[in-house]
Amino acid sequence: MRVKTVHGWRSEHVHVMQEHLGRLLQRGETVHHRNGVRGDNRVENLELWAKSQPSGQRVADLLAWAHEIIERYGDAPV
Repeated sequence: MRVKTVHGWRSEHVHVMQEHLGRLLQRGETVHHRNGVRGDNRVENLELWAKSQPSGQRVADLLAWAHEIIERYGDAPV
């Protein structure tokens, strides 16, 4: 299901998560349904997922990515 927001049309589960976070999703973030039921868009059924790692495996890239993740999610509840 899609809903119209001030930022345009969004999938309902994305909109619910953005409202919960108080911000738009960032690049590399997605929202998944915990119970697999795509119509169950209660915030307690949604989880924020982030891309696990950047392409490439240079140590400098991995360290930069780790710092970005800590800055972005460091104080987020688990």
